[in-house]
Amino acid sequence: MSNLSSVDQTTNLHRNNELQLLCFRLEKDKDLYAVNVFKIREVVKYRGDVTVISHEGNSLVEGLITIRELTIPLIDLKKWFYYDANDEAKNLENYGVKREEGEDEVVMICEFSRWTVGVRIYEADRILNKKWTEIEQSPDTGLNTKLVSRTRYFDGSLVQVVDIERMLVDVFPWVEDEKNDQINRIKQIVSDKEVLLADDSLTVVKTMENILNKLGVNYKTFSNGQKLLDYVFGETDISKIGVVITDLEMPEASGFEVMKQIKGDPRTSHIPIVVNSSMSGSSNEDMARSLNADEFISKSDPIQVEDALRRLMIK
Repeated sequence: MSNLSSVDQTTNLHRNNELQLLCFRLEKDKDLYAVNVFKIREVVKYRGDVTVISHEGNSLVEGLITIRELTIPLIDLKKWFYYDANDEAKNLENYGVKREEGEDEVVMICEFSRWTVGVRIYEADRILNKKWTEIEQSPDTGLNTKLVSRTRYFDGSLVQVVDIERMLVDVFPWVEDEKNDQINRIKQIVSDKEVLLADDSLTVVKTMENILNKLGVNYKTFSNGQKLLDYVFGETDISKIGVVITDLEMPEASGFEVMKQIKGDPRTSHIPIVVNSSMSGSSNEDMARSLNADEFISKSDPIQVEDALRRLMIK
């Protein structure tokens, strides 16, 4: 299964406030999980070597695999589900995806936040087409949650959408350390305008709040695009809004819907919009700009956030 999305499909889905989810399982006949297909390059059966880089029982990286001359880290998603950031020494050896001897591994090759990783699953199921209005926020809002939202399968059974950005932070914590070093280097922005931030990942919101606090700007956060739109078009003084920062993937109303409505209304079309997304492929960036996004930045990059806000908020 490869080439899970084309540019034309991407364009049509975003314009219609729709998404495609690849459904998969971590155990035979067990719960269904999903990831947006735009973060998946392909799903492969793998029988090659795994180069072990850590023999620690608590390691989330199984090792390195090579697929068509591309060497990438392999992460067992089921192990990550049992990982607890408050108990990093927990032994995860017995929690991985189980296969019969001689069976091929099934690996999702995921591309997001400028990373390429292999994610071990039990089996891929099928692609699910949904409206963003059919995606519900995950009821678990704790920072340790690994699921951001949920929807229903063809037969009505539950499909839970995985917070793949959270996985990256847990597996490679030094990435977050580098981001914190960057936050310490950014400088205050003086503005009486307000920043509106929409993102359904609590991990991302926490990082963005740290960035915006360091910049010293006033801001409000929203857990999805619809809540942001309700605020903008409610009893709000639009003249006080300096910039909107939005994710692309969100329940109820996606970032593309946010752009379409704000840029399409003469009362709000002047408001700068910054897309903050891990789906950093050229097709998504081109689509965002076609809907009049003013800037497209890699997910929560402090330097890029500062540069964009300094340019857009200080006239």
